[in-house]
Formats: sequence, structure tokens, C-alpha cells
Amino acid sequence: MVVTGMGVKSPAGDDLDSFWAGLLAAKGTAAPITAFDASNHPVAFACEDTGFDVSPYLDVKEARRTDRAAQLGIGAALDAVAAAGDLQADPARCGVVVGTGVGGLRTLEDQVAVFVEKGPTRVSPFLVPMMMANATAALVGLKRGWTGPNVCVATACAAGTHAIGEGARLIRDGSADVVLAGGTEAAVTPVAVAAFARMGALSTASDDPTRASRPFDVSRDGFVIGEGAAFLVLEDLERAQARGATIVGEVLGYGRTCDAFHITAPAPGGAGAAASMQLAIDDAGLDSASIGHINAHGTSTPLNDAAEAEAIVKVFGGRPVPVTSTKGVTGHLVGAAGAVEAVATLLAIAHGTVPATANHEVTDPEIAIDVVHGSARIVPSGPALSNSFGFGGHNASVVLGPTP
Repeated sequence: MVVTGMGVKSPAGDDLDSFWAGLLAAKGTAAPITAFDASNHPVAFACEDTGFDVSPYLDVKEARRTDRAAQLGIGAALDAVAAAGDLQADPARCGVVVGTGVGGLRTLEDQVAVFVEKGPTRVSPFLVPMMMANATAALVGLKRGWTGPNVCVATACAAGTHAIGEGARLIRDGSADVVLAGGTEAAVTPVAVAAFARMGALSTASDDPTRASRPFDVSRDGFVIGEGAAFLVLEDLERAQARGATIVGEVLGYGRTCDAFHITAPAPGGAGAAASMQLAIDDAGLDSASIGHINAHGTSTPLNDAAEAEAIVKVFGGRPVPVTSTKGVTGHLVGAAGAVEAVATLLAIAHGTVPATANHEVTDPEIAIDVVHGSARIVPSGPALSNSFGFGGHNASVVLGPTP
């Protein structure tokens, strides 16, 4: 199950080169929110993708009828397909799997305000197709004319990784020849920011927002919400080689579990996360010693970082496997996080370099893992693990590898 194309839209960059450069720079992208007036919000900063231009992907009319989450997703998905080259595939054998946490939330919030202020007859007739979680999957299928499996996964912050894993399984079981798998999210909205702030999930380090996301650091106090999208084009090795595709990496294994513990808090000791990681490693036919580095979920929240660190120790024992979190740069992209981090992991494998965890200065003494910080670290090219864990106890892990 190989990767033959990638596309990314993120606060750190809207193409692979700028995204990689942003990760290597290890500087946070958080800034005062521009999408709405956040002056009366308890948290008024986020990681927005201010450089995204929808015009290469949708005309003015299409864009007006498409929520920002779908706009970002379509952009990343079409970039991935373009990078993959001539797929030479039957549209009925081409599939799409999209992960998202909340779908078209911006449109929903805007139209609720219209309903309250102007009444039910002024609500947009496009509200439903714009807000529905499966809109991105549907629109990508329409854009490409693909009639194969088309699925939306909504498992909160684990959705992007789930989408890649489930997409790879479609290739493995013969349900599709080509699958476009990834995630998208645009939840920098008034109600979402207020809600995450009210539950105490967001960092309040407003003195310097660029340093607010501090994964695994002793001073971490919450995540910084962000927006973005990423997609991978997946196909089997034999098919990719036959059409002369450029192969950028491989999906080796996939694991997913449920904590069944609490609607927002992780299971004690990271039990569910550890099981997810071990299942992905087993699915790849490897052992933990084969994993060269981990792209952690690493949200910068006290409970989740501690639980993930405990899970890593359970799986890897005393071995100091290098761990990084890209959320110090990008913030937490919710349902898109796992997909964007899969791209980051594949780029790290290709370059033999693990980016430093931005803003990490002093590892929490309760966290016994090897956090890459200060500067990037050169590592041998080999399999790596990417983790995503979501509210509801959803855990997902993928093992990614270099070009076979």
C-alpha cells in the first residue's frame, strides 16, 4: 500500500516544500484570530491558514457554496492527485476517505445567526450541503468523477489517521485500486473557540501566542486550535510500479482502539493509545525496535501528553525512540491533524530528519520519553509511527515507511 501523491494545506505552508520548511523552522504559527472578532473571547489566537487561495480549485460560485473546511480539503486532495500523475484508473475503482471532526461548522454558525436575526425564511438553502460532515468526500468525488467507495470518518481528533488507515484497508482488501485518503478541518469559529476555551482545553498563554503550543513541555497549559487539510493518494505497489509512478512512501500498518473510559479524558496510563500503537506495529509485521521515530499526537494539554508518553513507554520500554510533535508549529488541526502529520512523517522519513518540537524547552519530569527539541535530528530512513487520539476515546496509529 504505497503513497504516490501528497497534498497539504496548513498554517505552516500550503505546499509540501513550504510546509516542510515551516516544520524545520520550528516556530509556532499562532497569531490573533482574523476569521472573526475575537476581542471578547477568553482565547483570541489560533493557527489559521492565512495564505490559502481557493481560486485554483473552485470558481467564485462554487467557493461561495462550499464551507471553508471543504475548500481546504478539496485544495489538498486535488494537489495530491496532481502529484500522483496519470492514475490510469477506472473511476469505479477509485475511492475517497475523508476524516473530519465537525465538518462545515463555520457555515452552521453563520446560518444560526441568520436564523436568530432574520428568521427561518432567510436561512440559506445551501446550509445542509455546506455543513454536512461528508461534504468534502462528496465534492472530491464529484470533482474527480470517481464512483468507487466514498466514506466520511468523524472520530474527532483521530479522524485524519483513521481515514488513512481505512483507505489503506480498501486497497489491501481489493475494494479499490486508488484511494484518496486524508482529513480536513476549519473549526476556528466563534462558538468552537469559545467552547474549547470554556472546557479548559485551550492554552491561555496570550503574551506570545507563537509560543503557546508547547507539547510535552513542563509549562504546557493547553492546545492552540488550528485549521488545515492533507491527503495521500494510495495504491498497491505493483500497480504503482506498472504505471511508472513516483512512490513517496508506504503505509505499512494500522491500529485503532477505543478507551471506553471517558468522553474527553484519556484512559489512565494511556492504555488505549498503547494498544493502538502495538496493533499498528503488529499489522506492519514489525517489532517496536524497527520504529525509527514517532510523530506524536502531542497536543500540549497536560493530561493527553502525559498519557501518550506513558503509552509510548509501555510499547517501547526503555528504548529512547525519538518523539516529535508538529503541533508546536501548526497548532491542533482537530480532524485534519492526523492526515497533516502523516504527510509530516513521510517527509521526515524521506529527508532522514525529525523536526524539532517547537516551543519545547524543558521536558515535564513526569514524562520519560525522548522529545526531539532545540534542533532537528538526523535519523536513519526507516519505518515511523504517527499517532492520533480523539475525544470519545478514539485512538488511531499508522506505521509509515520509506519507498519500498
